[in-house]
Amino acid sequence: MRSAKLLAAFGSRAAETGPVRSIVAGSYRTLQITPSQASTNFRNAHQLRSLASKSAPDASLLRASINNSPNYKATARSSVLSQIRCLSVSQKLNNAQPPAPQAQKDNRDVTPVNENKDEGFELSEKAAQAAQINLTAKLGRDGKEKGKKPGFNEIWRLLKIARPEAKSLGLAFFFLLISSSITMSIPFSIGKIMDLATKGEEAEGVFGMSMPMFYGALAGIICLGAAANYGRIIILRIVGERVVARQRSKLFRRTFVQDAEFFDANRVGDLISRLSSDTLIVGKSITQNLSDGLRSIVSCTAGFGAMAYVSLKLSSVLALLLPPIGVAAFFYGRTIRNLSRKIQKNLGTLTKIAEERLGNVKTSQAFAAEVSEVGRYNNQVKKIFELGRKESLISASFFSSTGLMGNMTILILLYVGGGLVQSGGITLGELTSFLMYTVYAGSSLFGLSNFYSEIMKGVGAASRLFELQDREPKISPTKGDAVKSARGPIRFENVTFSYPTRPAVSIFKDLDFEIPQGSNVAIVGPSGGGKSTIASLLLRFYNPVSGRILINGKDITQMNAKALRRKIGVVSQEPVLFSGTIAENIAYGVPGATKAEIVAAARQANCQFISDFPSGLETNVGPRGAQLSGGQKQRIAIARALIKNPDILILDEATSALDAESETLVNSALAALLRGNNTTISIAHRLSTIKRSDTIIVLGNDGRVAEIGSYQDLSTRPDGAFTRLMEWQMTGGDVAPPPTNPRNISFEEQMEELEREQSEESEIEPDEAEEAEHEDEKLPQRRVGRDL
Repeated sequence: MRSAKLLAAFGSRAAETGPVRSIVAGSYRTLQITPSQASTNFRNAHQLRSLASKSAPDASLLRASINNSPNYKATARSSVLSQIRCLSVSQKLNNAQPPAPQAQKDNRDVTPVNENKDEGFELSEKAAQAAQINLTAKLGRDGKEKGKKPGFNEIWRLLKIARPEAKSLGLAFFFLLISSSITMSIPFSIGKIMDLATKGEEAEGVFGMSMPMFYGALAGIICLGAAANYGRIIILRIVGERVVARQRSKLFRRTFVQDAEFFDANRVGDLISRLSSDTLIVGKSITQNLSDGLRSIVSCTAGFGAMAYVSLKLSSVLALLLPPIGVAAFFYGRTIRNLSRKIQKNLGTLTKIAEERLGNVKTSQAFAAEVSEVGRYNNQVKKIFELGRKESLISASFFSSTGLMGNMTILILLYVGGGLVQSGGITLGELTSFLMYTVYAGSSLFGLSNFYSEIMKGVGAASRLFELQDREPKISPTKGDAVKSARGPIRFENVTFSYPTRPAVSIFKDLDFEIPQGSNVAIVGPSGGGKSTIASLLLRFYNPVSGRILINGKDITQMNAKALRRKIGVVSQEPVLFSGTIAENIAYGVPGATKAEIVAAARQANCQFISDFPSGLETNVGPRGAQLSGGQKQRIAIARALIKNPDILILDEATSALDAESETLVNSALAALLRGNNTTISIAHRLSTIKRSDTIIVLGNDGRVAEIGSYQDLSTRPDGAFTRLMEWQMTGGDVAPPPTNPRNISFEEQMEELEREQSEESEIEPDEAEEAEHEDEKLPQRRVGRDL
């Protein structure tokens, strides 16, 4: 404290004389403060470095001037030098970079720091901490693990999704065998007919049947194949819809049991894409595409077997021409799989953009940002279009080239087969059958290549689903001890906490306080001080990094999270209502609530406005409560919390959207309802809410409790944290902090006064001096920022 005043005094002197003028004056201009205010701002060494940021290398000049000044005694000189020594080793703050983070695995990421800062903003010490982001809970962009390529295991796991439909798939496969067998018998029959037609004499018939009878039997067999094909298709379509519905339900359930860290790290649009389009692709892959693939396999097997039976020579020629087609199909399928993943990832981003922008369309319209938002959406559409065009070009190249190779194969077989017919090696009917089998088998090969590419699309989509399905939440909502009651004292015992996605930024550090059972407690503090975080910790959205949170002496980390949340009612600052009726929203936490209970809760929350609606409780609130005003939504949310009759009620700025009359009525209803039985925790800044609280907990900027006590007690402390906070809020932050040198005395007078104080300090006992020094060190590190 003394050294800070000495430095301020020297600053006012150096501003007029000596080569140090530019250092001090430049520093004062940077913060836009007067020399007399510097004593308050120099309490923290980090601020000293900030003030000297423009001339840190010249800190030695400042130190030398102090050493050579005849106005300083040794004690005063050493006190100032201890505060200014750090300046000589500091770099320019404008060029300061956060310490390089260690190499991190998985999805740990580091946000780049913009070196070209906006003029007028200085990087705080927390900037380096906030740049270190932990995204281990973030799902992969394409659903696959690093360094792991999809193989047979992933394909097998994809197929196992259809295990519950094994009987239906078995029946579809039976129909598939019938239809394929009938289809593959047609070329053989046509070959026999061709041989009979070329004999030039009366034929005895085919297979012991006359020609008319044979044609009738062939027509009947073809009709049977069509019926079997119909049964196959209808069964697979129904099975596919069941698989998609089951996967969507299963994944939605798995998504809902994830912890808050998961939703902090993942975008809603990407999750929606996985639940919608990815499940559709998977369902199609393991039903329709799988059926087509099996049909192609059966047709290929039967076709090549028949061709070998008809002519081994022609089959040998064909075997030499097939490998290039197979190689092309392999590379095509792999390329399509990778493109499919990219398309699905970008579709997730597109869904996210649409969901965010359409959900906040009024804000965009208010800022006349429609054109920019449409442009943002179109840019993402163009990315998907480019990927789709690339896929189309690859597909067109593959199918055209393989088609060309197929036609060339037929031409070569005709040339070789014609020679064999002329030499009597095979008959014309056998050549005809062989060529038809070649066409059928070639079509089946194309079907296999298409099946491979589609199954790879399914693997790409399934890997995204499996990643979500396999993730285990760090806080399971169903594990832990049953919670019969949440009544009892609530104690935060040396709690240290930082959000999982920002582990370097500490919110609480050894936070310690207790809330008695049945009390009405208000939690106040500066913005970003962690008031709402207390509610999140009580609800077990997160677990403390260290320390414990006890309810009636039991650690809540040992409790069943879902059961605990049933005992807690929450009203957030921005109430969230779901599309549906008013009654459905009030009874959201108690599905079996009667109409009488709903009406009682609505009355307690002062929801008389419901009687002004023609449909009363059955009025539809619209998406996110769009049909209601902010105050009406707030009161519906309060009623939703009250109907649970919770043991603990958390009001996070619950009355912020109410007018004075409604707030008074709601507060009186809450006070009458909760007095003596339930514990109420109000996170508030309104004085009316704070006054009616039994106890006020004031959070400091250092993550600890700054003050705790009743309103009457805290408001009588003129220099207390609560008093300063209330003054700051009531003035709207427009009142500057009082000057530290209100008398405007000269440099020499300040020095003389400080020397007198130091002479008095020398008479203090060593233990008392050490205790005073510790008290000075305990000053909140953010005090400087608040005073500025």
